[in-house]
Amino acid sequence: MEQAVGPTCGPQLGATAGLPSSAGQSVLGQRLIVASLSILLFASSLASAHDPPVRRAPRRPAALSTKKLTARTAPVCALELELVDRATGEPLPGIVQVLDAAGEVVPIAELVNRGQGIEDEGAIHRWHVLPHKSTIQVPAGPLVIKALAGLETELADERLDLTGRKQASHTVKLTRFARARRDGQVAGNTHLHLMKLSKEQADRYLREVPLADGLDIVFLSYLERAEADLEYTSNKYSPADLEKMSDDHVRFGHGEEHRHNFGSHGEGYGHLLLLDIPYIVRPVSIGPGIMREGNDAPPMQAGIDEARRAGGKVIWAHNHFGYEDIPNWITGRVHANNIFDGSRRGSYKDTYYRYLNIGLRVPFSTGTDWFVYDFSRVYVAADRPITPTEWLDRLAAGRTYITNEPLLEFTVDGQPIGGTIELQQPRAVKVRGRAIGRGDFKRIELVHNGRAVRAAPSRREENHFVVEMDFELPIDGPSWLALRTPPPPVENDPELQEPVGENEFGGQLFAHTSPVYVQFAGADVFDRDVARGLIDEMRADLKEIERQAHFADEAQRIGVRRVYDEAIAVLEKRLGS
Repeated sequence: MEQAVGPTCGPQLGATAGLPSSAGQSVLGQRLIVASLSILLFASSLASAHDPPVRRAPRRPAALSTKKLTARTAPVCALELELVDRATGEPLPGIVQVLDAAGEVVPIAELVNRGQGIEDEGAIHRWHVLPHKSTIQVPAGPLVIKALAGLETELADERLDLTGRKQASHTVKLTRFARARRDGQVAGNTHLHLMKLSKEQADRYLREVPLADGLDIVFLSYLERAEADLEYTSNKYSPADLEKMSDDHVRFGHGEEHRHNFGSHGEGYGHLLLLDIPYIVRPVSIGPGIMREGNDAPPMQAGIDEARRAGGKVIWAHNHFGYEDIPNWITGRVHANNIFDGSRRGSYKDTYYRYLNIGLRVPFSTGTDWFVYDFSRVYVAADRPITPTEWLDRLAAGRTYITNEPLLEFTVDGQPIGGTIELQQPRAVKVRGRAIGRGDFKRIELVHNGRAVRAAPSRREENHFVVEMDFELPIDGPSWLALRTPPPPVENDPELQEPVGENEFGGQLFAHTSPVYVQFAGADVFDRDVARGLIDEMRADLKEIERQAHFADEAQRIGVRRVYDEAIAVLEKRLGS
């Protein structure tokens, strides 16, 4: 437990740097003002992002007050705080939350604000990053300290009474239930930008937040929007800068977000990530909807093709946002599909399941877009430390699963995620799945060709949840199989209304593997009704583009139309064969 160490300290200390001292104001009060201003600035930066995140406001925990912060005059204590692994004693980077006797969150000026939302007053200052043993200023009274490390420990919830104390130390012992990196899973965030931070603040953010979250690979991407991009701090980082920031814990990769919108933020051709490219592909942003000048040309496909020729990887952003995702998937130009990366745009059935049901190989991926507001990440299987380039190669091969808390394991007939099984006649395959997580994710479901066909409920073990499934599934035709937790609800979709659990940031829990594919007598899945539906959607999208787009000449119009004509021809040929 805590013990007194070193010299005493208390409310008589001098003013916080940058703020004048006053007779009735304590150090803690001054720090609270600084922290409150930081909160407001951070929320403002998120609110003015290039495409405001479509996020549901995080739910307030019942015991947590989010009243506006006011300066305090109570005595303070300098608390030396550290997180360690309960079993080994090794120090762990993580995040902490401190509540005072009234149940209010204590802002901690010494630590980076974790930041995970803008809609709920107080939500963005609930958690702070503790990358290593640190001394923080807290009220000298009864406290609650909550702590965790990434997705691999239980939530610690400890009471600490510092009444009358001026200096103390405390170690939080975290119970670890997983070691993803040791087990060959490398966690990555494919979609990240920062804005309205100084370079020094951004450097600290990148050093500490991914480390505390347990991320191994992070791609920071360049993007443009007229005038607004003057405050995009992430644009200041070159590939060489990111390489210098990389270490044995977190490695950084570089890319760009290539995009087009009709109007200020309206749906257009879409947004996608060009990662691990040797140079910026231009135009970065297309058309007057983003750049306030130019025409709605060229199509996104031109940038995709250039990035691929340069050796880069292409990841579609925001699930089904945009008109150009379908044709570029059908013509084999996209390497992976992001979902839940900064917004809740539809669900798996809108993109993944339709593409998979016409025989495409579609790796699951995700990220967080503006700031690391959630635990969202994609795990890639690797048996050794790998570079960002190697990580992307494995992502494109489909050796992935996505999550914002539950950790998944999945094999079919011993084949890992992304593998292929070849059958010549009907038989049963052996399905094994497992999930483990801090919060209750309810159950795991086996998905066969887009339908959940088996489920197993989660159970509590100590202060986390776990579930396994192990059975044989008859297969009598081309198939794909994947493991998931229940999909988050989607507004106005009657099939997706079941509430799901939430993580510590109020994020709705999700987890889904990329498929294991089953070729039957040499054939892949091909659902003719799905193919016809995709053709109809592309034709409707093309009509909408022609209604909204402005082209300088007929050549530009033909260049955009060609994207759709090519993809429609591919599906029509398959339907005719």
